[in-house]
Amino acid sequence: MPQENAVVIATYSRRMGLRLEDGREVDARIKGKRLKPVCGDRVVAEPIEEESDWLITQILDRANSLNRPNMRGQTEVLAANVEFLIVVAAGSPDPDWFIVDRYLCAAESMKVPAAVVYNKTDLELQDKKIESALRDYERIYPTVRCSARTGSNIDAIQATIRGKTGIIVGQSGVGKSSIINHLMGGETQRTAEISGKTGEGKHTTVNSMMLTLPDGGAIIDSPGVRDYAPALQSVPEVIQGFREIEKAGHDCRFANCRHLREPGCAVKTAVENETISARRYESYRRLLALTEKLERQL
Repeated sequence: MPQENAVVIATYSRRMGLRLEDGREVDARIKGKRLKPVCGDRVVAEPIEEESDWLITQILDRANSLNRPNMRGQTEVLAANVEFLIVVAAGSPDPDWFIVDRYLCAAESMKVPAAVVYNKTDLELQDKKIESALRDYERIYPTVRCSARTGSNIDAIQATIRGKTGIIVGQSGVGKSSIINHLMGGETQRTAEISGKTGEGKHTTVNSMMLTLPDGGAIIDSPGVRDYAPALQSVPEVIQGFREIEKAGHDCRFANCRHLREPGCAVKTAVENETISARRYESYRRLLALTEKLERQL
């Protein structure tokens, strides 16, 4: 059968949605059990005789991938060939800034630009901790404050990702699907209310999906999470995941400084001087401890 290159645009367990080179979108199955395509993958596929389905036979080399460790400590790939990462937080549910930091760390590991989006500004929450966190991010990353309910400042997100293949990530219930609806110009994705019992968002996106944006580029919508950590392999990778810590570390006394208890640590000095956010530093410490724990398990 003739083979064609294609892009995975939707994942449904062992079934996929593909966009062929001529723009057609088809359903596909996966050949064998070893292949594990994800949204954004470039693959080789062939039509199945007397069926509408295609068969994915090969995954082409990935430019990068968004990863996390699974319950067994193995690396699980969530998306591939991403050119931009947007991590969304909101005043409701309560923002987990450590999750935000970990997604930003993943973006640094993937070597792609990233932005922080704070949604639900229409709630008018006067929270000093939220404002402090957003000011910390504004010093490091493009930071957009928006309201998916009113459409306020969605154009700033559009300008950020125009022409790129981006992925939008974050906690369940922060409004990722509502933001995507605006970017798409309509009700493309399902939305859900915050769970009254837990205050956490209900999962609205069961599988990842890539949507072509009207003004160019594409966005991968990933399932909301209650926790996330990137699959990092070493201490240097964690350091590189925090831009301000990596930069300040150039002035440390020791080249292999872990920025914890070492003498002459420029990072610890910057935290004391409030040049580096104490909360971001605590986030770094937590991710470093997690990475070292996973290293010992391997």
